[in-house]
This record gives sequence, C-alpha cells and structure tokens, in this order.
Amino acid sequence: MKIERKPQFVKAVMDGIALMDALKEKFGDAILNSEVRERRAGAANDVCGHDLWMEISAPTFTPFIENLFAYDFVNFHVITGDDTGDDITLIYHLSLFQRDRGARVGVSVTVKLPKSNLSIPSIFDVLPGSEYSERETRETFGVDFVGLPNKGLVFLPEDWNEEIKPLRRDSEGPSPEDIRELN
Repeated sequence: MKIERKPQFVKAVMDGIALMDALKEKFGDAILNSEVRERRAGAANDVCGHDLWMEISAPTFTPFIENLFAYDFVNFHVITGDDTGDDITLIYHLSLFQRDRGARVGVSVTVKLPKSNLSIPSIFDVLPGSEYSERETRETFGVDFVGLPNKGLVFLPEDWNEEIKPLRRDSEGPSPEDIRELN
C-alpha cells in the first residue's frame, strides 16, 4: 500500500463531523451507509469526541484505509465479523489520534464480502497490529487476507480440520459432533 501520511505538525485538528464530510467528498457513492455518533462524558455530559460508522464497497477498502493516514495516526483495534446469509460482514474498528486532548475519532468500517469471493487485501503491511485479528477471522469465517504473511491458526487446535469454520452459519460451520469435541 502507498500511504500518504499527514504532516508531522498540523495547525488545525479535524473533528469527526468534518472527517466524515471529507471522506464522503473523496469516496462519494463508495460509502454505502454512514453515521456520526457523539461520544459524551463528564458530569455535564459534554461531547468529547465522535465515532464514525461507515459501510464501504469492497473494491474501495484498500484506498479507503490508505486515505485515513492522510488525516492522522491510525490505530487498529479489532476486526469483528458476522455470517449474514449470503455474505460475511467484517467491521474494522479503528481510531484516529489527534494532538488535542479528547480529539480521538473512532472509525468503524464495514465491508460485506460475498461468500462466493471471501477475499480482501490484508492491512498488515500498514497496521501490523491487525495480524491476529486477520488470522482469527480467516480461521473462524474463512476470509482470505491477501498479502497476510502468516496465515497459521491462532485459536483453534493444530489438528483442526480447516474446512470447518466455527463462526459460519452455513454448511461450512461446525456440525454438532464438532461442537461436542470443542467442549
């Protein structure tokens, strides 16, 4: 991935609403759904930050992640997933840290992958902390993270049949015998 990084010293900090506007301007219809949620804290229940929730098209995933680095330092938290029938839905939980206290912006990026093509570029080369989440998602849902250097099992036993994906709700998921074996 080619990353355009934010200059080291920036005079203005972009809040969550302005960031969402900038992302919508850049990616347009590739952002399928979006929402900005206020984060409140303290006795006065003041707004102390924002969380951005976006669903993007799969082909836009790599340029979208790369673009986040233009705004500030990107911190990876975790990938969550769900078998929603015909698709596997992945949610990448990230945040942008900005120099002003309390200016953290949460960014949750949802991508739906059709079960007929469970492949997405790995973000390991730009966010190395994503390795274990990508490996876990691969072993539990069957998603192939293209470019992930280590695709070994993280949580399942070494002798696990890798054709069985424990969090799938279809024929790829575990049978009752497999579930008893895990107890």
